[in-house]
Amino acid sequence: MESIINSNQPIAKPKWLKVKLPIGQKYTELRGLVDKYKLNTICTSGSCPNMGECWGEGTATFMILGNICTRSCGFCGVKTGRPETVDWEEPEKVARSIKIMKIKHAVITSVDRDDLKDMGSIIWFETVQAIRRMNPETTLETLIPDFQGNEKMLDRIVEANPEVVSHNMETVRRLTREVRIQAKYDRSLAVLKYLKEKGIRRTKSGIMLGLGETEEEVIQTMQDLRDNHVDIVTIGQYLQPSKKHLPVKEFITPEQFEKYEKIGKAMGFRHVESGALVRSSYHAEKHIL
Repeated sequence: MESIINSNQPIAKPKWLKVKLPIGQKYTELRGLVDKYKLNTICTSGSCPNMGECWGEGTATFMILGNICTRSCGFCGVKTGRPETVDWEEPEKVARSIKIMKIKHAVITSVDRDDLKDMGSIIWFETVQAIRRMNPETTLETLIPDFQGNEKMLDRIVEANPEVVSHNMETVRRLTREVRIQAKYDRSLAVLKYLKEKGIRRTKSGIMLGLGETEEEVIQTMQDLRDNHVDIVTIGQYLQPSKKHLPVKEFITPEQFEKYEKIGKAMGFRHVESGALVRSSYHAEKHIL
């Protein structure tokens, strides 16, 4: 079993989950630019606990294709519903934001757009192309949805050829239906395998803990990722966005996160980020190496 704090009642966050306020000259400069130009970063809209550290390293995450998702995952704070029409100027806007902010490494993510025939893959491709044109020195990670496993859509990501392509498993096999209601565990593994087979240099996935999984299940998910040639894994603590979302079942201890890091490195992952406040894009600038 995992080394955990477990309770059926809502429990206070342990001391290791206290977030330091972002500080530093680089953070202050970027915060000013974001506010001045009304730039849309998931770092600010998602209140990421690592924003100050990432911005200090010249890394930021941008969300494309709107802020309303067609899926209703039990863990996610993004709104669910009927998305707005596609903004075809968005690729240029994102590229311009990256230029203004002088970002060295950009992470691009999106909502799921199952309402679109191309599931948003054309905007994905054009966004990467626009960033490459305007910011030739900036490296890229794309944190993509599963595109329902459609290889034609995935091929657009492969053609765009970002340095890293990430797709998150989010949880273990047993909990997938509850946590990611419209997703499938094996389909996500197949997406990651397909990307690697098609020549993507670095593939990556993330898992949240504290939803009721066991240590054995976490290790099995890590092994499933390695068996499908995933290079990088991120492991962090699930935090409930609101009372409407799935409750936190467990707070995983720092020692347990360290254990998973050691296990992941022994499995052969190129990078393992494992800690309570780790999120998908944490230390993303190091994952291109």
